[in-house]
Amino acid sequence: MKVTNRSLHRDIAYFYVGLIIAFSFSGIILNHRQDWYPMNYTYETKEVKLVLPTEKKEITKEFLIAATKNFNVNYETHRIRNGELRIYFKENGILDMKLTDNKGVLEFKRKVPILGHTMYLHKTTNSFWIWYSDIFGAAMLLIAITGILIPAGKKGFKKRGWKLALAGMIFPILFLILFS
Repeated sequence: MKVTNRSLHRDIAYFYVGLIIAFSFSGIILNHRQDWYPMNYTYETKEVKLVLPTEKKEITKEFLIAATKNFNVNYETHRIRNGELRIYFKENGILDMKLTDNKGVLEFKRKVPILGHTMYLHKTTNSFWIWYSDIFGAAMLLIAITGILIPAGKKGFKKRGWKLALAGMIFPILFLILFS
């Protein structure tokens, strides 16, 4: 079997087409996550009362486990940022409240089918997935390189393709120079 640029390009692209589509969708969605974030949806909301200590350093894991025991949830972690407390629970629950209030909102979330799962692929730090994603990145480079080499003649890379490739590289470089 003779391996050509065309067959290598085609077969690698066929193998990765599902991941290309999933990463494309989730990448677009993550770009607009301030406007619309479909990874999770809220299926239940409760207003809850929680009396917090006046000293921020007293809001510890142990305190929060004891204080939220009657919410029928299991503490996972928490963070304090800009005068607000967010507690994460193992049952996909999140409690948000201001440090100055004694009440907050406890929301329970579920992953949105398909879209939420593709976004998980984009965000996961599982070591197997990182390696697979790195291999995918190398395959994308191979797809790009073999794609460049397929056309020949007046529409080939040597005649016209390099100009389009250069123009396509200018946009991200300008963005990095101007906005980073």
